[in-house]
Amino acid sequence: MKYWFLLSLSISITFCFAQSSSNRKAQASFEKAGPYIEKQDYSSAEQALKTAVEVDPLFQNAYILLAGVYKIQKKYIDSKSAYQKALLINKNVSPEVTFGLAEVEFATQGYDKAKQLFNDFLAIDASSERARKAKKYLLDCDFAKIGIAKPVKYSPVNLGDGVNTADPEYFPALTADGETMIFTRQVNGNEDFWTSQFKNNAWALATPLSANINTTRYNEGAQTISPDGKYLFFTGCNRPDGLGRCDIYVSHREGKDWGEPYNVGKPVNSEYWESQPAISPDGRTLYFISNRPGGSGGYDIWKSTITDDAKWGPAINLGPDVNTPFDENTPFLHADGKTLYFSSDGWPGFGNKDIYYSRLDENGKFKKPINLGFPINSFEDESGLIVSADGNSGMFSSNLKDGFGGQDIYSFGIPDNAKPLKVSYVKGIVRDKDTKKTIESNVQVIDLKSNKTVFDDYTDPETGQFLAVMPIGSDYLFNVSAEGYLFYSENFELKAGDINKPYQIEVYIEKIKQGGNVTLRNIFFDTNKYNLLPASIRELKLLIDFLNQNESVNIEIQGHTDNVGDDKLNEKLSLNRANAVYEYLLQNSIDTKRLTFKGFGANKPIADNKTEIGRKNNRRTSFVITKI
Repeated sequence: MKYWFLLSLSISITFCFAQSSSNRKAQASFEKAGPYIEKQDYSSAEQALKTAVEVDPLFQNAYILLAGVYKIQKKYIDSKSAYQKALLINKNVSPEVTFGLAEVEFATQGYDKAKQLFNDFLAIDASSERARKAKKYLLDCDFAKIGIAKPVKYSPVNLGDGVNTADPEYFPALTADGETMIFTRQVNGNEDFWTSQFKNNAWALATPLSANINTTRYNEGAQTISPDGKYLFFTGCNRPDGLGRCDIYVSHREGKDWGEPYNVGKPVNSEYWESQPAISPDGRTLYFISNRPGGSGGYDIWKSTITDDAKWGPAINLGPDVNTPFDENTPFLHADGKTLYFSSDGWPGFGNKDIYYSRLDENGKFKKPINLGFPINSFEDESGLIVSADGNSGMFSSNLKDGFGGQDIYSFGIPDNAKPLKVSYVKGIVRDKDTKKTIESNVQVIDLKSNKTVFDDYTDPETGQFLAVMPIGSDYLFNVSAEGYLFYSENFELKAGDINKPYQIEVYIEKIKQGGNVTLRNIFFDTNKYNLLPASIRELKLLIDFLNQNESVNIEIQGHTDNVGDDKLNEKLSLNRANAVYEYLLQNSIDTKRLTFKGFGANKPIADNKTEIGRKNNRRTSFVITKI
């Protein structure tokens, strides 16, 4: 840690270069402090040094070391006082003392004085690693002075005794529905995963996650969970199958338990340090921290995307728009797929590591990061933020005064300007239409505006459950398919400005049989026209795939309208629309012998034509199996 480095330097200066006290008692107390510091017993070191300066008020080196001990305990006012007393004795001190006093001035919001001291330090040392940090602190002084004058609302709330204990809890991970949390708890030096369910407006008593993941031999931590709660990526260190000191692992949940984790391998992992994974909502891009060569600084954020052959692609550094010559850590990509939260001590801030967010632009590049503001960020290290799917609340770990002991997990309201884009989700179960038993099936969600697949995975083989995230502001094709079954088609319109109310559905699919009927809810035409719109292509390709996989199936394509307008015109329109689908299938090598088409106009409604929603449902294209 930075504080330990500063303190070690103070010790070096004091013991190696400084004069001793002529008072034996003062010198003896001073020398006692060293072993205490080595054991990190700072309270005892503080008492020994206080005795030294009480006996010898002119013992400058004891004041300097006492200032460092105060600082590592975050007693910044006391540290400042000790530094100042040392300088009153003799202003001719090491530049590290000037740097130390500048830091505590910064920590206590004395920004003008801190700037003066940092500049004094740079006048002596302009090229060392500490000089680089001093230059960054100068930017922080200007930034923090303005930021503290414009505080954001911040009221952290402890998650309670269902999650937090006297042991440290940290690194929360949350499913998109906000019902399941997985976090790290350290007990007797061993890190394991625990899980809690949100019930009756509170977090229930946490339990160990799974014996398939938790071990007594290794530490498990720094994890992320996919929005549907089925994939857990985490950090494992010093394992026999590791490629470096720390690697990224993944486990898949099936039913109520988790599978054995496995190393995701190269090129994500390397002989260097990889940790703190964050998975995109579509499950295709993994963000992580690494100190491998080719980055901007020490620890950077990298990403890898799954290729067409289902392997992780090359590791790509996010570049100078996100990474700095200093350190970045704890990335978290929100369920909107565009807003990245992370910590950094390289961007202008309030000191040490602050939390920032950056958003992807239209070209797929992250914009310049924005600081979440004071007092969310402070002179201390802030990291490990996650944000709920609705964007309203954040979770993080801290050792605030009202905690249960050590680090606890807290939640707080995200400032409006730092909220992610709005999202919704569809959550449900897939069942056999006849037996009502759950089915393992493939669920696809496709953004019809961008033509990108935002979800493509299988339901839980035991429960048939799924959850797919959909950002607000687009139309989505929803498709469920399983071998031997007719597929299921649905469309979700999530207009900009809509509230992010989730969809809870049960999907019933029926086995392929003569007379089986499917409504194609993602075939689109302009009003009173029959030219297929481009947004229809993805649904048509799914129909083609179904026909290619089931070559014995013959179908009739059927067109339908609502009851508005002339009946004969409606029948003609519905026939032409069915014919448009028919022609598209022929153009894509479906045998004409397997296809017929027919228009029914308004003669076969499936909803009440008295409402706009009913009329919309009646305006549809479907197909019926005519022969197997």
